[in-house]
Amino acid sequence: MEREYDVVVIGTGVAGSDVAWHCGDAGMRVAITDRREYGGTCALRGCVPKKVLAGAAEVVARVHDQQGNGVRGTVSIDWPALIAFVRTFTGPTPRRKEESLREAGVDTYHESARFVGPNRVMIGDDTLTARQIVIAAGAHPRPLGVPGADLVTSSDDFFYLETLPDRIVFIGGGYISFELAHVAARAGSEVTILQRSGRVLKGFDPDIVDRLVLASREIGIDVQVNMPLVSVERTTAGLLVRAGKKGEESTFEADMVVHGAGRVSTTEGLGLAAGNVAIDRRGIVVDDHLRSVSNPAVSVAGDANPTSPQLTPVAVMDAHIVVDNILNGNTRIADYSVVPSAVFTAPPLASVGLTEEAAQKKGISYVVTAGDLSARFTIRSIGQKHAGYKLLVEKDSRRILGAHLIGPHVEEVINIFALAIKHNLTVDDLTLDAIPWAYPSSTYEVIHMIHPLVRK
Repeated sequence: MEREYDVVVIGTGVAGSDVAWHCGDAGMRVAITDRREYGGTCALRGCVPKKVLAGAAEVVARVHDQQGNGVRGTVSIDWPALIAFVRTFTGPTPRRKEESLREAGVDTYHESARFVGPNRVMIGDDTLTARQIVIAAGAHPRPLGVPGADLVTSSDDFFYLETLPDRIVFIGGGYISFELAHVAARAGSEVTILQRSGRVLKGFDPDIVDRLVLASREIGIDVQVNMPLVSVERTTAGLLVRAGKKGEESTFEADMVVHGAGRVSTTEGLGLAAGNVAIDRRGIVVDDHLRSVSNPAVSVAGDANPTSPQLTPVAVMDAHIVVDNILNGNTRIADYSVVPSAVFTAPPLASVGLTEEAAQKKGISYVVTAGDLSARFTIRSIGQKHAGYKLLVEKDSRRILGAHLIGPHVEEVINIFALAIKHNLTVDDLTLDAIPWAYPSSTYEVIHMIHPLVRK
C-alpha cells in the first residue's frame, strides 16, 4: 500500500519520539516505526535501567562507607528482586510510548524501514513517501571481530539477567563497562575490565580517571589496560577470554563476558544507497543542520548521528534542532561544545568543557586548579574518601573552560559548571560574594574548588 506523509521517523527513542510529537503538534502528517519495542535505548536498554541498578549499588556503597561511623550491619543486593524492580520501569514503556504517539495523531508501525528512493521507504508491505525522513535508529554494540564474539553478552541484555554470574569480564574500558562493573561488584561478583589501550575512560581527564580506577580496584574490580581482546572460547568451566598484545597474551576465566567496547550508529538494513544517503566509516554524513549532505530530505538525530555524543539529553537537543529546521527552514545548527557527562559509578565521575589536552590543542592559555576534597565536612561526614576536582580557567579572561570532578553528587554539581561555561562566567561569578550557596551541600564545594583562583 502506498501512503503519503509530511514526515516519516525511523526509531522510537527520545530523539525519534520527540520529532514525531512536535511535528504532529504542528499539524503535519507523521508516521513512525521501530524494528524493536517502542521506547529506544535510554528507556529500555540504557539510562533508566542503569540508574535503577546504580541506585541499589550506591546504597550498598553508602552503608559500607559508613561502617564504624555510627552505622553497623550490612546490606546486600537481591538480584532477582532488583531486576523485577527494573522491569516496573521498563515494562510499561513500549505500550505507553506508542499510545502517546497515537494520541498525538502519529501513525505507528512495527517493522524495519529501508529506503527505496530519496523520499520513499518500505515498512513491511507499505511504501511511505514523505517530504522529510528522519533517521533516529539509535546505535548498537560495536562489532568485536574476534573468534567467539557470539559468546559475548551485550550490555543491553545485562539489564535483564535473571541471575548474576559469579565471574564477569567486561570488554572495553568505557563508561558502560565501569558503570555495570560497579553494580556487579557491589552485588558480589568477581569483576574484570579489559581495556585495549593504556587508558580507560578516554575523553575524561586522566587524573580524575586515575582516582576512579583506584576506587574501583579497592572494591575488587580488576582493571587491566593494554589488553586488546583476542578471542573468547567456551570451556567446561565456563568461558575463557584471551587478551593482550601478540606474544604477551593473558587468559581470564569467566562465567559471562559483557560487551562494553562502545557503540556505533545503526545504519545496517536501512538501504541508504537507495535513498542517496552518503555514509563514511563513522556513519551517515551530516551537515551542521543535521541533514544528510547528499539528500536534504533526510535528517539524523540522536545516537544515529555520528557527530554527537551518545547521550540522552543530546538526543533531545538533536530532535529539537531537526524539528525547528523542518518547520522553519534550517534555522538552527548543532553545537556540542558544552555537554556535561557523568559516569554513574560509586563514587561518580563527571566532566564538562575542555580537558587539558583539548585546551593545549586549541592553543588556549589556561591555568589549572586541582585538589582533593576528601577532608571536607560534606565528604568525610558520609565516609567517602575518593573526592577531588580539576578546573581549567582561561588565563586572561578568567572564564571557566572545563571542570572534571569525582565524588558524591558530582553528577549534579557538574551542571553548575556547564551553565558557567555556556554563559562565559568567570571564577569571580561563582564566589560567595556573588552567590551565597546553600550550606552544607555538595554544590557548596564549588567555593573550595575556585578558592585558589579568586582575587583577594
